[in-house]
Parts: sequence; structure tokens; C-alpha cells
Amino acid sequence: MLVLAVDTSTPVVTSGLVRLDVAGGAEGRSGLDTVAARVTDNPRAHAEVLTPQILECLAEAGCGPADLDAVVVGVGPGPFTGLRVGMATAAAFGDALGVPVHGVCSLDAIAADVRAAAPDDANLLVVTDARRREVYFARYVGDIRVEGPDVRRPADVPAAPSTRVAGSPVHAALFELPSVAVHTPTPAGLVEVAADALRSGVAPDPLVPLYLRRPDAVETADRRR
Repeated sequence: MLVLAVDTSTPVVTSGLVRLDVAGGAEGRSGLDTVAARVTDNPRAHAEVLTPQILECLAEAGCGPADLDAVVVGVGPGPFTGLRVGMATAAAFGDALGVPVHGVCSLDAIAADVRAAAPDDANLLVVTDARRREVYFARYVGDIRVEGPDVRRPADVPAAPSTRVAGSPVHAALFELPSVAVHTPTPAGLVEVAADALRSGVAPDPLVPLYLRRPDAVETADRRR
């Protein structure tokens, strides 16, 4: 199964093609092969960068859009403008090609990447930039998310009981924990989170963005309330 994976929940625009073994029985990275990937760190150009990146990945793999079997997209948490670019693009590909589009928590994908890089670490805190001097965060024990996703000031997110931290380097440095050098979701991490659903053929849930708060831009009428 050839899966397109995209994420725009952070300043980094991520896209890639991952081949998933649908035979079943595989866990973690087993059964996943990243065929092509593109990563661009440009928080102001999500819309301009994402589709060309996808087309580059298809060209590198010698594939066309019709060869895609599914799409996986990170649904955040993330800022309103950037997040909707990835989700709208994923939905458009899915609708045009008639393939399922699975949304996954972007923090879960980072956690999956950490498990692949440091499988012996069981207690993990993942943080990304929420702006307004806040962080999006989630906490994991093994492959289970036990807290979050949520948005708070870093001072209101205790480091314990986590033993490592991953995500945005600037914000991870605010916690007195050893840092894992996994900063944003990879295509393989995104697909790993959705692998069971992809293999089972279950119909995906509707895409729901994890904004966790209202957008910064509001209509004038809303400001008067």
C-alpha cells in the first residue's frame, strides 16, 4: 500500500510517500518503507511549499497520484492557518483520487518517531510551539498517550514523571529532561500511527483539526462580544 503522508502542524512542512506492508503482524517501523520525503522549514509558506513537495515525492518514486492508496495527515495540535493547509490538501487529494484520508495527532507521530530512535525509553514528553508563550504537549508511557494533547504555559507542564522530552528544540530546552533529537513528525511516524486502521481497511473518521483554542484572527463582530 502506497501512502501519502503530510503534516503542517509546526513551522516545518513535511510530506512523503511511505509503502506499508498490509500483510499484518508488523509492529512499529517493521513493515514501513519511506520511499520519498521532503521537509521544508518555512512557517510562512505552507501553502506554497506543500503541493510542490508532494509532486516531487511522486516524481522521485516514479509514481503518479493515481498510484496512491491512502493519505495520512497530521491534525495537530497546531496554529490555525498552517494546520488547515495540510488538512485541506490531504482532503483534496483523497477526494480527487477516491482514497481514504486518515487524520492522526501530530504529537503521536513525534512519539512514534522517538520510539523508533530510542525504543528503551518508556516515559516521554512531547512539546511543540503553540505561540503566545505556550506549548502544545502530550505525555506518553510506551506507545500509550496518557495525557494531552493540551496547550499550556511551559511552567504549568511538569517534567515528571517523564524521563525524556522531544519536539521543538527551543521549547524542549525549557524542561530539565534529556532531549531526543526528534523535532517534527516524519512521514513514517505519521503512517505508523495510522497503520492499524490502514491495514484493517476501516473507514476513517472525519478530519477534525486539533486547534485547542480559538484562532488569533476573529471577525469584528466577535471582538465586540
